[in-house]
Amino acid sequence: MSTSPPCIRVEELFFEYAGDLAALNGVDLEIAENAYVAIVGQNGSGKTTLVKHFIGLLRPSSGRVWVYGRETTSVSVGELARTVGYAFQNPDHQIFCPTTREELAFGPRNLGLGAREVAERTEDALTAFGLLPYADLPPAVLGYGLRRKISIAAVYTMRPRILILDEPTTGLDGRSAHELLALLGGLYAQGHTILLVTHDMRLVAEYARETLVMHEGRVLAYGPTRHVFGLAEELSRAQLIPPQVTRLGEALRPYLRETVLTVPEFCQAFVRAREAGP
Repeated sequence: MSTSPPCIRVEELFFEYAGDLAALNGVDLEIAENAYVAIVGQNGSGKTTLVKHFIGLLRPSSGRVWVYGRETTSVSVGELARTVGYAFQNPDHQIFCPTTREELAFGPRNLGLGAREVAERTEDALTAFGLLPYADLPPAVLGYGLRRKISIAAVYTMRPRILILDEPTTGLDGRSAHELLALLGGLYAQGHTILLVTHDMRLVAEYARETLVMHEGRVLAYGPTRHVFGLAEELSRAQLIPPQVTRLGEALRPYLRETVLTVPEFCQAFVRAREAGP
């Protein structure tokens, strides 16, 4: 994992919803600055509950959470939004402005930025996300995939140091998903921390540098994605299935001698194994 100082630190975090429904059961965690982490697990494992603590939408039943050294219980949600951006799984929980342009401008304007900076960030996001044709249309009349892009673009305009995206590619076609992940890769290269909450194990294998496995409100595994995808017992316990190419590689493990995450990696590993011989 990254050796950078942690931007998020969690200590003995417990959380219960109303009715004594335990969602987090003693989470200890450090996420380094400029990490690219996929958070995976079955529904009810605690993924979304965990990340909502990073933005202050939920407060611990017990335990502590720090973002860049500031305990979240001592900081307002608005203040945290300057540092941590969160795109909800359902874009309709986030979008409320009468036009796409106004939706993208809302966040920067709320940060107190000048009119010129707000306009520049809005135009940049409209271009980067392919939303210019819809700039003056109400998001409510657009399809789900476009509303999803708008909700993520609205977070992008605020330039948070940490971006959390809950099921970011749901509702996007292949091209739009690829463009979004390329954009996130660019932000990661610029030093941003990217957290993806997802069920898409192929996305995890291809893009995430690290993977955090949640199970029954606890961290079951956390480390470099290649290492985590080689933990057959832990993945089985969490009912997670790696991509088909990874499973094929594991079936050929005595021959390939390494965990593979993508088809190109499998091909390269196969060639190396042939050249190495028995």
